[in-house]
Amino acid sequence: MSGLNLAQQEAVNYLHGPCLVLAGAGSGKTRVITHKIGRLIQSGVEGKRILAITFTNKAAAEMRERARALIGREAKDVVICTFHALGVRLLRQDGQVLGLKPQFSILDQDDVTSIIRDAAGGTTDAATARQWQWTISLWKNMGLNAQQAEAQAKDDNERVLARIMGKYEERLAAYQSVDFDDLIGLPLKLLHQHEEVRAKWQKHLGHVLVDEYQDTNATQYELLKLLVGERGRFTAVGDDDQSIYGWRGATLDNLKRLPQDWPQLKVIKLEQNYRSTSAILRAANNVIQPNPKLFPKTLFSELGEGEPVRVVDCDNEEHEADRAVARIQSLRANGAGKDWKDFAILYRANHQARVFEQALRKAQIPYKVSGGQSFFDRAEIRDLCAWLRLWVNTDDDPAFLRAVTTPKRGIGHQTLGALGEFAGKYRLSLYGALFSSSLPSVMSARALGSLQEFGRFVNDLEYRARHTLGAEDARRFLTDWLKDIGYEQHLLDSEDSEKVAASRWSNVMDFCDWMAQRCGGQIEDTAGVQVASERKSLLEVAQTIALLSTISEREQDQNVVTLSTLHASKGLEWPHVVLAGCVEGLLPFKIDDDDINRGQTSEGILQRLQEERRLMYVGITRAQRTLAVSWMKRRKKGRETVAATPSRFIAEMALDKATVREDPREKLKALRAEFALKSAASAAAAAAAAKGG
Repeated sequence: MSGLNLAQQEAVNYLHGPCLVLAGAGSGKTRVITHKIGRLIQSGVEGKRILAITFTNKAAAEMRERARALIGREAKDVVICTFHALGVRLLRQDGQVLGLKPQFSILDQDDVTSIIRDAAGGTTDAATARQWQWTISLWKNMGLNAQQAEAQAKDDNERVLARIMGKYEERLAAYQSVDFDDLIGLPLKLLHQHEEVRAKWQKHLGHVLVDEYQDTNATQYELLKLLVGERGRFTAVGDDDQSIYGWRGATLDNLKRLPQDWPQLKVIKLEQNYRSTSAILRAANNVIQPNPKLFPKTLFSELGEGEPVRVVDCDNEEHEADRAVARIQSLRANGAGKDWKDFAILYRANHQARVFEQALRKAQIPYKVSGGQSFFDRAEIRDLCAWLRLWVNTDDDPAFLRAVTTPKRGIGHQTLGALGEFAGKYRLSLYGALFSSSLPSVMSARALGSLQEFGRFVNDLEYRARHTLGAEDARRFLTDWLKDIGYEQHLLDSEDSEKVAASRWSNVMDFCDWMAQRCGGQIEDTAGVQVASERKSLLEVAQTIALLSTISEREQDQNVVTLSTLHASKGLEWPHVVLAGCVEGLLPFKIDDDDINRGQTSEGILQRLQEERRLMYVGITRAQRTLAVSWMKRRKKGRETVAATPSRFIAEMALDKATVREDPREKLKALRAEFALKSAASAAAAAAAAKGG
C-alpha cells in the first residue's frame, strides 16, 4: 500500500461487495485499479477469474503493462480488455446458441455502410448511409432491435430506417457477421436468454473492474449487471464530471442506477489530484460547480499554487493562433518547457485545427494532429488491404465480403446471403464454401459461376503474389491487378467530384509504392556506396498488413506539439496547455439561451449545456503546470465574419482575483528571446561548418 493515500487504500481493500470509486481528474484511478487487482490475487482470487474492462485498446495495454510491473507473473492470467473484446470472448465461447459459428466475422464501418446501402436498394449515397449507420448504432446501444425501433419511431423517416435496419440485420445473420454494436448487444442477449450460460459466467468471474464507468451506455450497464449478478462483486471507477460522450449513447443514469440496483454499494471518493497546480484545479472546480451533482466532490492538490490561469483575448482566429504559438515559444525560451511534446493546443471542433497548423508551420514548430485519420484508415486503403488479407488467409470472411463487392462484380446480396447461410450450416468460411460439391443445390448456375470465377481469381493472385519478388516486379504486379479489377474507375464512379476521386487514386498509388519498396531489391546510392536491400515476396509483405495499425500509435513518442479536440484529449495530460476558441457558439457548442429562457425543450438543452461544461472541465484538467484560455472578438461563421463573445465558462472559472491577461510587451519579449536563440544556433552552425572546412 506504499504510495497510496487513505482514500486509494480504502478503495483497494474493499473486496467483497459492489464498490463505486469516484475518481476525479488526475487522482490516480489506474493506480487504484492495478493495485486492487494485486490485492484480489493476494486475497486468493485466481488471476483468470479477475476481469478488468477498459474503453480503448491503448488503455487496456497500459493497464496490462502496469499490472505486470506491480504484480509480476501472476498478472498474466488476468483478463484486461475492452467491452468489445469481452463481447468477442463471450460470443466465441457461447455464441453458437445464438446461431453464430466461432469464426464469425466482425465488420468494420466501411463494410457496414456498404451493407446498409445495399439493404436500402443500392441507390443511397454514402453520406446518407453513414448517417443511417449512426442512428442504427444509437438504437442498438439503447437495446432496440428493428421491430422495437419501428414501434418507437417518431416519424415516417425513422419508420423507413427501422425497416432498413431489419434488412441489414438479416444480411448480417446470413453473412455470419456482426458489427461493433453487436459485440455488446448479442452478448447481452446471450446472457439474458440463456440461464445456463449466464450462471457459468457469474460463477467463473470472481471480481469485475470497470474503468471510465461514466462512459458506459445502457446496453453495457445491462451486460455488467448480468455478468456480476446479485452478489455484485465489482468495482466501477469513474467520474460524473468527465462524462462527455452523451452524443454516442453514454448516460449518467448508469451512475444513478448503481445504488438503486445494489443498495449495499460502497462509494469512495478520490479527490486528491496528482497532476495539476492549485490555480488550475480551482478554475476546474469553479467551472463544474453549476452542474447538478450525483456525488459532490472537490479536487485539491499539494503541488502548490502555481502560475495563475491566463485569459488571452484575440482579434480573430489568425491572431489567436499567432498568440498561442508565441506563448509556446516564450515558455520554451524561458525554460518552462524543455520539449515540444510538453505543449498542447486544445479546441472544441476539428475544423479549428487548420489555422493553428498554419501558424505552427510558419514558426517551423513540429506538431501532430491527435485523433486525425491514419493513412491506413482511408476507405481506399482498407479496400486494398482486404484483398491482401484474403490472399494471405482465405478464411478471413470480412476481407472476402469487402473484396468480392469492391469493386462490384455482379454478385448481389441474395447470392452472398445464400452463400452465408450455406457456410454457416456447414461451418465453413465463405471462401471455403465456394467449391463445395453441395453449393450448386442452393443457388443458380449463373451465381455459382460468378462466385467460383472470383475464387479462381483470388487463387491466381495469391500464387502470383507468392512468386513476385523485389520492388519493380511488385510495382508491376500491383499496377496490373488494379487495372484488372478496374479500381480507378470504381473510385470515379463512387465519387461526385473527380478531384476527390483523383486524390483517393493518388493515395492508392502511394500505398502501392510503399508496398513495393517493402519488397526490396532496389539499389540505393548512399554516399557513393551501392546498397541492395533484401528482396521479399509480395505475399510476405502482405502478411504484415495486420501490423500497420501500430504505425500511427508510434506518433505519441514524437517530440512535437499536440493539436487535439477536447474529446480526443480525455485521459491525456501536458505540462502546458492552451485551451482555444472559448467563445459562445463553439464552447459551449451551439447553445441557444433564448430557447432556455423560453423553456422550449429546456431539459434537453440544459443537458447539452451541462455536457459542454464537463467538456470545459476536461480541457482545464489536462494542464499540469500552466493553462491559457483564449477567445477572439470576431470569428468566421461559414463565409461570414461575425462578432463573438467570450464563453460563459470563462466567467464561471471565477478568475478575477488571479487572472493575468497577457501583455503585448511580454509577447514582444518572447519573440526577441526566440529570435536570439535561433540567431545563436545559426552562428554556432556556421562556425562549425567553417571549422570543418
